Amino acid sequence: MSGNANNSPRASLKNARRVVVKIGSALLTRDGQGLNIDGIQNWVGQLAQFRARGVEMVLVTSGAVAAGMQRLGRRQRPHALHELQAMAAVGQMNLVQVYESAFQRHGLHTAQVLLTHDDLANRKRYLNSRSTLRTLLSLGVIPVVNENDTVATEEIRFGDNDTLAALVANLVEADLLLILTDQSGLYDLDPRQHPDAKLVEEAIAGDKQLLSMAGGSGALGRGGMRTKLLAAEKAAHSGASTVIASGREENVIVRVLSGEVVGTHLKAEQGRVAARKQWLAGHAHAAGSLKLDAGAVRVIRESGKSLLPVGVKAIEGTFTRGEVISCLDPEGHEVARGLVNYSSEEAARIIGHASDKIESILGYVDEPELIHRDNLIVL
Repeated sequence: MSGNANNSPRASLKNARRVVVKIGSALLTRDGQGLNIDGIQNWVGQLAQFRARGVEMVLVTSGAVAAGMQRLGRRQRPHALHELQAMAAVGQMNLVQVYESAFQRHGLHTAQVLLTHDDLANRKRYLNSRSTLRTLLSLGVIPVVNENDTVATEEIRFGDNDTLAALVANLVEADLLLILTDQSGLYDLDPRQHPDAKLVEEAIAGDKQLLSMAGGSGALGRGGMRTKLLAAEKAAHSGASTVIASGREENVIVRVLSGEVVGTHLKAEQGRVAARKQWLAGHAHAAGSLKLDAGAVRVIRESGKSLLPVGVKAIEGTFTRGEVISCLDPEGHEVARGLVNYSSEEAARIIGHASDKIESILGYVDEPELIHRDNLIVL
């Protein structure tokens, strides 16, 4: 599980084109002493370097409750949910101001995105969230994502922003999830109790033996490492690798994205496209089907292109946006399946028409394709 500066897994990080960076509460609040303005400006400066090189960056932040407590002069963290939500509402304003100011120094625009678990569990809202984030990235904007603590309840809370960061990595199909924490990474033993503990430099995301190294969430010196490992496993579902590293390391973001051996690198076993296609292929039940003309079948089979409305002749079944549906050839044989961008009712109105007619027919347009090629697997 160890590596060196020249190994291929680390070298591949230099090619990452879309990165999700999560900064933990201990870093952002100086271990609860108030917002770490200097640290935020430093991390933002590193993100800006890679944004200038064309790398798309998403920032997942913690710290809203702690920032609210500081503004209101509260020393003890509340236990009641409504008080925590109030602290988050006050603190979120502070966080937004600090991030906006820091990114503006580099000529970059930011966008606040607040999510709850329900936003990503509901397939339609999941796709809406994905479309918003991908549009922001295409505009060169840095999305700053946090859990919507102000309205979240115990039933829909992520519970930790490591999980949120992993789900965002899935959402935007990131190449890398970088989790910055107050620890150097995962050790094979608790370094506070075992001076000979060794940093795990390289491993496979989802390797079950790693959890035994992490211990419980309250383990001395390694609190929360378990959630980071589970987050890495979730991120790997869409092909993203994860690096867990100390945000206190000098130039840590630059060094990680330059392929340097820093922290713990948890590699996804499959690439992004392969992992996503496997997930689609594993759906035993399709909510409905689209009957394609011969031209559309040829295009998706031979050219690997998206399925457009113009190539669809008929619809069977009732489905909603984001469900898995089958694509049938003129003889009724299944040739592909994928995630549909429109409901069956909407699709029935636009099939047979060119994509530039969707808005005039429906009064709006979500996507120009019925199924995007990234969400389509040919069988």
